[in-house]
Order: sequence, then C-alpha cells, then structure tokens
Amino acid sequence: MSQFVPADYQPKLPLDRLILTDPPSEERIEMDVLFVGGGPAGLAGAIELAKLVRADNEQDGSLGTVSIGVLEKAGALGEHSLSGAVVNPRALRELFPGLSDADFPFTTAVTKESVYLLSDRSATRVPTPPSMKNHGNYIASICEIVRWLGEKAEGLGVDIFPGFPAEALLTEGDRVLGVRTVATGRDRDGSELSNFMPQADVTAKVTALAEGTRGLLSQAYCEWQNLTGENPQIFALGVKELWELSRPLDQVIHTMGWPLPKNAFGGSFFYPLEPTVGALGLVVGLDAPGRSLDVHELLQALKTHRVFREYLEGGELIEWGAKTIPEGGFYALPPRRSGDGVVMLGDSVGFVDVPSLKGIHYAMQSGIFAARAIFSALKVDDTSGSTLGAYDRMVDASFIKDDLYRTRNVRLAYKDGFYKGSVKAGLMTITGGRMFGNRIDMHRDADVPRDVGEKTDLIPDGKLTVSKVDAVFKSANATRDNIPPHLIAAADVPAEVAEFYTHVCPAGVYEVADDGLRINAPNCVDCKATDVVGPRWMPREGGSGPAYKRM
Repeated sequence: MSQFVPADYQPKLPLDRLILTDPPSEERIEMDVLFVGGGPAGLAGAIELAKLVRADNEQDGSLGTVSIGVLEKAGALGEHSLSGAVVNPRALRELFPGLSDADFPFTTAVTKESVYLLSDRSATRVPTPPSMKNHGNYIASICEIVRWLGEKAEGLGVDIFPGFPAEALLTEGDRVLGVRTVATGRDRDGSELSNFMPQADVTAKVTALAEGTRGLLSQAYCEWQNLTGENPQIFALGVKELWELSRPLDQVIHTMGWPLPKNAFGGSFFYPLEPTVGALGLVVGLDAPGRSLDVHELLQALKTHRVFREYLEGGELIEWGAKTIPEGGFYALPPRRSGDGVVMLGDSVGFVDVPSLKGIHYAMQSGIFAARAIFSALKVDDTSGSTLGAYDRMVDASFIKDDLYRTRNVRLAYKDGFYKGSVKAGLMTITGGRMFGNRIDMHRDADVPRDVGEKTDLIPDGKLTVSKVDAVFKSANATRDNIPPHLIAAADVPAEVAEFYTHVCPAGVYEVADDGLRINAPNCVDCKATDVVGPRWMPREGGSGPAYKRM
C-alpha cells in the first residue's frame, strides 16, 4: 500500500453512546450549573459565576444559593493539564482585579527570547515575529495555575469533583440536561470488581463543556446539532519534557525547521521554569502527509542539536507528557458555542491563536464570558439557547475573536509547505491579515492522504534521548493494567495503517502484531492524537492516565 487516507479506517463518532435521550436516573445529582472539565476555562468560569452570585446575594438579590460543580476526569486537579506555558496575564487580571501579577502562580517574567531556524548542523537566529514576542508575559506551569485556580474556586464555595469523567450528554429534545459519568471498577471484560461504582447522572440548568482539546462531548454536541465551521478543525500534537538542566537557561527559545520535514508545520519551544529547570517541547501538525512522522522521536532527535544539548546533557529528565492542540483558528470555530442548557468553552471549540502560541488566556476569558451569560440566564430563569446566546455575543465582540480573525489564515498558509507558508504568513502578519485574507480551504487531518516518508533512525541512549516506554513512565501514568478498553479501532486494520498509528501515538499504545493491530490501552496518556486520525478515544474510569505535577 503506497498511499492511504486515514479517514477510511476511522470509526464514526458513536453518537448513540454520547447523546442520551433516556430520562436521568431518579438518583441523579442535581446542580444548578455544571462545568465539565477542571482546566483553566472551567475553573475560571466557576470562579466568575461564584463571585457574581455572591455579589448578588450581598445586594439582596433574588438568586439565593446557586450550586456550582466542576467535574474533572483526572485524579487531582492539574494532573491532565499540559501546555507550554508562556501565559498572557490578561484574563487572570480580569478575574482577580484585586491581585497583582506577583500574586499569580507564575515562575518568571519573559525578559529575553530568541528564534532560530535550524538545520541538522546549524542554528540561524532570525528576527522574532511580532506575534511571538512575549515581553509582558510570564512563564508558568499550567498544572500549578490549575491547582491555584481550584483553591480559589473552592474558597468561593464551588464543589470540585476530581476523578469523575463524563461519558455522555443527557438530553431532552435539543436541551442538554447534564451528563452521565463513567463507571469505575470494571475488569477488562466489563465485569464488576470489588471496588465497582456505577455511573452517575449529574443534571444542571446549564452544562458548560470545558473539556479541553478534542473534547468528546463537545464533538458530539456539534455533530448532533450540525455545528460545523467554515473549515474543519485541525490539530497538532505537542510532546513536552521537563528537565533538570546542566546549566541555567535565562531566555525563551523557539525554533523552526529541522528535524521536521519540509511538508510538516510545527516548531519547538524551550522555556525556563526555574533557572535550572527547563520545559522543552515540539509541536507538529497532524496534517503532515508522511505516515512515518513520529513527534516523540523527532523531539528526541531535536535534543541532540547543539542549541539544546549544551543545556540537557548531564541533566535529568523529570517529567514527560503529550497533548493535542486545536489549530484551525477563526474559520474552524463552530457558528455558535451555546444552546439550550449548554455552552462550550476554551480549547473544546478551538480558542487557540497558533501564530502567538497562546490559548490559556482565551480559554479563561471564554469561561468568564460564559459565567456572565449563565448568571444573567439564571436571574431571569431562562437557560434557553436564545438567552445563553449572550455568551457568543460577548466572545464575538471581544479580543478572542479579533485576535483569531487577524491571524485567520496564518496557520492555514502552511498547507503549501514550510517555505511558501512562511512567506505568506509573514505578509499576513505585516498587513494584519489583509493580504491573502480570503479563507484558505483545509481538509480534516484524517482526510489527508499519507505517503511513505523518512523514518527517524535515532536509537535512544536512555539519558539524553528516551524510548516511548521510558517516557510514559515519566508521565506518572498509573493506569491499572486490567482497565476496560477505551480506544475504538476499526476491524481488520491493514498493517500499513497500524504502523501509521504506532508513529502517531507518542506513548507506545499501538503495536503491529501477527494477528493485526494490538492496543496497549494502559499506556495511553489521553493526548487524543489518534482520535484525530485513527482509533477513537473514549473516557475511562476517573484517575486513569497521566499524573502531571509541573507541566
């Protein structure tokens, strides 16, 4: 097989499992507002809503007690959170106007930055593109930001439930009534173990979907309601490592070029979390046509370059992780992000600006706007889509949409290759998006034909470079071995397609065996890369997956 299209082997989204029409259980848990996802978007929304309710009650308002809950699939807040992260503090300042930047959980301000174009033997420093200039921003651990936000939310009376993934939407007509959680304590074959806990139905007047990248329920809602953007959403895979460095790093470094092939979009980042702790990552678009492209292996190769080796060699790998990133931008946004009893926030709908490498402050700001719309809807006792549509109007009138519109075609320009894309992207940046301003059509990542490409032949040395098995160990993945399967693959996947999955997945989940595709589900770190171009990801019992501490 010289070429294949991944979509031909990808199971359809199982809407019958994700959109439920049967009435909620009589033993359901009732909330007023439920945020699904304990990341920056969900927690910011919960905090803002709690503050609005408190202020209303202090002014003898009519709402009274409002129960606000946050469901998080990780065993503890932050354990599934992964980002660069250089943070624009704008949304945090709005959420906490009484605090200063020094009060936020940042590690250091960005004062120096460099951008390099790499070949395998050289590094040419290039001018920092305006969109990538980070002066005024801060380096941080997204895990620590999330934990800090969680403490603030709980201090305002928000109920946070870690270890409770949501697996389906409860609906009535077009209205979302809440969610059904995942059962825990089942064996591989589905039989109940001694610690079995059944599913729970959690209902709410408003359900806010803040699931992060490739949110399953957000996908299901958009497909159910036929909410498609002008372009399909496209994704990149980011693989990240934290290192105890052998020498201090005092600047933000970004690179383009090697080791990526010229037909792949992406680049690297290297940030100092502390003087001797660095965050290194490589992000590559999942629309790259080479079927042997392997982001984890490319990151291992990148570390051998002199730009990074001088900091890493003699140091120690502390932590490893991976996550997909929505990259479709303005033209991939759903036409609405609200409906009867529901709003969708943050990465779930693609609020990420690829040229500036920013998404956290957009996610948080969307949570703030959602909270304000929900509060107004509760005040008039009307949580229909027409009332919650105020959320969309706030987003559309804000810097979120302005920023995404200004860079609407920059990422899309790279469909023509790195060099043509770079020229077009530069002209778009200079003209504020006006040059080449008409929408560039894109295909879904799964619809891009895959050809045979060059393989990375690097053999990990276990010190500077590591295997996927050793990397997963550094993610603190403690998923039990006998957990039920949560990855849905097509039947009779050809060997060439199965081999493609082994490269797409950074965690060694897939193997090509004599009897076909073999899936080592406990290895999964929930990056959702193959959910984009191959086997579907479904939620598994709470606390499964990685347990990131400082990502």
